[in-house]
This record gives sequence, structure tokens and C-alpha cells, in this order.
Amino acid sequence: MTSAKAGRKDLRDPVLRFFGAARGVTGSCFAIETADTFVLIDCGLFQGSKTEKQLNYREFPFDVAAVDAVILTHAHIDHSGLLPKLTKRGFVGPIYATPATVDLCSVMLPDAGHIQEVEVDQRNRRYRQRGEEEVEPIYTADDAYQMLHRFHAVECERWQSVVPGVRFRFWNAGHLLGSASIEMEVGSDNPIRILFSGDIGPDNKLFQAGPVAPKHWDYVVCESTYADKDRVDATIEGRRQLLGREVRAASRHENGALIIPSFAVERTQELMTDLILLMQQSEIKTVPIYIDSPLATRASEIFQKHRHDFNLGVALDRAMHAKNVHFTESVEQSKALDRVRGFHIVIAASGMCEAGRIRHRLKNWLWREEATVLFVGYQAAGTLGRLLADGTTPVKIQGEEITVRAQIRQIDAYSGHADGPELERWLRSRLPISHRIFLVHGEEAALTAMRQRAADCTPATSVFVPFIDSAFTLNDGGPTDISVSMPSPRIDPLTIGHRDWNNDYQVLLQDINEEVRAAADDRSRAILLRKLRRVLQDER
Repeated sequence: MTSAKAGRKDLRDPVLRFFGAARGVTGSCFAIETADTFVLIDCGLFQGSKTEKQLNYREFPFDVAAVDAVILTHAHIDHSGLLPKLTKRGFVGPIYATPATVDLCSVMLPDAGHIQEVEVDQRNRRYRQRGEEEVEPIYTADDAYQMLHRFHAVECERWQSVVPGVRFRFWNAGHLLGSASIEMEVGSDNPIRILFSGDIGPDNKLFQAGPVAPKHWDYVVCESTYADKDRVDATIEGRRQLLGREVRAASRHENGALIIPSFAVERTQELMTDLILLMQQSEIKTVPIYIDSPLATRASEIFQKHRHDFNLGVALDRAMHAKNVHFTESVEQSKALDRVRGFHIVIAASGMCEAGRIRHRLKNWLWREEATVLFVGYQAAGTLGRLLADGTTPVKIQGEEITVRAQIRQIDAYSGHADGPELERWLRSRLPISHRIFLVHGEEAALTAMRQRAADCTPATSVFVPFIDSAFTLNDGGPTDISVSMPSPRIDPLTIGHRDWNNDYQVLLQDINEEVRAAADDRSRAILLRKLRRVLQDER
């Protein structure tokens, strides 16, 4: 753990710490520490491989009692998802966020707690059958409700003091309703200026205006999620036409379904709006659309509340009230979707297929040739969504092995993240940057691409990619890496953003099953199994 409040007085310069989203995309959590304060920027859930997700269950790598405040970039769970755990562990300070982010978190965090309760209950049933030790959810829905009063809404572009000598203001990041970059000044005399990008939105977002922020920084912490992509056709109309082509192809199966895993907040609303517009323009047939996510329903209501903050509020309202759009609230309504006949579209959370109702829809449809699964956003390494997108078959869902016969399709034009050229333009607009650019929120290929893009803007020596749990002192002469003086990282940094042994193990088991089934006869199967046992014995 880092030093508690009583032990920080020896700090002469501010310290920037990277507790998540370092050489990986999820688990966003950074900190600014001075002799007088300890402030978190985001406190997000880790997603991806089982190894990474285990970090959610472990103790925080800092003294919770030492945290004075949290400043939140936006409501997505990989940025906000551990806030209930933070308060459960004793955090009593304010959580600053934009008004729309506060509203979204008020439904997203309790929903995340409820999903954890349901998933843990299902997992424990299997554990009890196998005689294994049961687990507890990271937090419950009630834990999330208990922490909501910690939120303090702060409008964009208005300075907010955290403690004397530390202040910040939000700038629209164009990524999600309420999303923001964070401008921070640390120090009273000649303060150090730091910009945390948060997640930067693309130029042609359906509901959002483009990202903005001032120029001239000492330090910039910049996201890199799609830095290795160039979406040349990602205009609003181009994106809609791509969606239309996928729907037309999927609808050739009269008794099939188009299953779209989607983040419940904004992505679902964008898809719903575009699908209805395409139907009104006769670009695609008018078919039933099922929004299989109570969270998406509540989030849509929040979007309507804040419709003055974004474009196309009228189009969203029209889509929400279309006769062929149906919202499933209860579990019974969700289960009834398995009995729907005729081609239809289901949009269900979560976007990476890691939890929620999408897993039930996939269990029902993945094994059917008449089904199409369409991914419309980022799939982190090790997630079920990434495995499906990479062509893995069979896959395991809630302990059941399912052969994939459905068509697996992917378009990333609906991503809420800027692509490589857009990120580079955003970064150039922040120049000059006098000391250092820290690149975060990216897997290896994206970080490599963003390092080059950043080096084209500023000297290459000013660009750095931190590891998880690394730390840097910040001063007028530039940063100093003090990670060697810190405790060992909680996880091997090189495993972040990659498939882990559990992914490889599941693929191996599936390969063995396929080989055994494909063997010509029982004698061939017996020979294969003897060879496998011999290999295992030789390894002991």
C-alpha cells in the first residue's frame, strides 16, 4: 500500500500513480498524491481474462482511509465500477462527476451490483456441487445504493477545488453522455498542469459533440484504445449503412435472429435510433427489436432527461416509442424471447458478453446456423466476446459447452472511442506538452501505434507507457520513475491485456474434445487418450 495521510508529509513533489488501465484497457484508476492529499482519478472494474478480473476481488493497492476524493471521467463500469467497493472499504470523501455521469452511475452501479449477486449465486451452485469453496460478490446492489450520496455534480468548464492547492475542471470528451477529460492543477505557486484524457470520442458520434480541452500542459495522460485503427468510413451515414447491410444479410434467415451484444448506455440508444431510421427509410424491413436490458431502459430515460446536452434527441425519442421496439424488464419477459418466432433483433448487455442477459441469448442462439451475432464495439482480450470474435468454438457459457454455428460478424464503426488519426489530432491540439505524455488504456498493438503517433507530435523521449502499479514524481524538470521503491505489482504486468492460462486451458480442452470426437473409432480414441496421458506423465 502507499503511505497513509500521516506518512505523506515527506513528499516534496506530487506523485502520479497508475493503478489500472496500464498496458491494458480496463480497470481505469490513477492517483495524484501530495504531502496534503491523495486523489483518485476513476476507480474502474477490471475486465478481460480471469487473471485480470481477480484484481477486482483483491484489496486495493492503496490505503482507502488516505483517499480524500475521487474525480470520475465517466460512468462506464471500467472507469466507475469499483466505487461501491471503495465506499464499502471505508471511503467517506466526495466523488466528483458531471451531472449526467452522476445520473448514469445512479442506475449503472446498482445494476452492476445486482449482476454480481446473480452471477455469484449461479457460480456458487456449481461450486457446491463440486465441493469447492464459495465466493462472495465484490459488492451488492445495496452497497452501490449506499454510496450514491457521495456524488457531487460539477458542470463542465467550471473550476472545483478539492483541497487547498489542488483544483480541477471538466472538459467534454465526446465519448459518452457526461464523459469528460480532467484538467488538474497541483500546487499553489506555479502549479503543475495535468490533463487526464479519459476516453476520447470519435469525430462523428451520433449524440455527442466533438471532444475539447485547452492547450499547453506539463503532463498528459492519454488513452490509446483504438490508436492502431483508421475508420475511414465512420461517418454517421456510413456507419448507418454498414449496420443496414448487416441487418439485411442476417434477415435472409426468416426464422433467425440478429443478436447484438451492446453496452447498455449510449451504444444501445445509438443502435436503436439508427435501426428505426433505416426502417423508416425502407433501407431494411420493419421487424421486432427487443432491448433485453433493464439498465438500457433506465439509461434511455436518463438520455431523454439530458436530451438538451446532445444531438438527435427527437430521433431517440421517436425510436423509444416505436411500435416495434420492445423493452424487457422482468426475467420472465427476457426468457420469453427464446420463444419468439420469425426474424427479429435483440440488443442485450453486456457489450463484451462478460455478464448479463446477453449470455442467455447466446446460449439460445450460438449453436444455430440461422443466427447472426454482430459485435459493434471493443472486445477486450480474454473476454467471451473476444473469443467469439476470434472464431473460437466451442465456447463455455455458465459452465455449458456450446458449439458456435452462428455467423459471427463485427463492425467497429459504433465504437465510442476515437481511432488513431482522431487521437493524434486530439493530442496535437493539446500542444505544447512540456514534460511527458503517458499512454494508457490500450493493448500492445494500440500502444505501439500511439507511441509513434505521439512521437510525431513531440520528442519520442517525452512519451512513456507505464506499467500497472508504477509511480512517478512530477516536478518542473520532468518525471522521475520511483516504481523500484514501491511494493511489487499485484499482477505480472506482462499478462495485462492478454489471454491467460485459463483461456488457453479452455481452448485446449475444447481442442481435445474435438479431436476425440473426430477420431475414426473407439480404438483411435483410446490411442489418442493414451498419448495424452503419456505426455502428462512425462511432464511430472
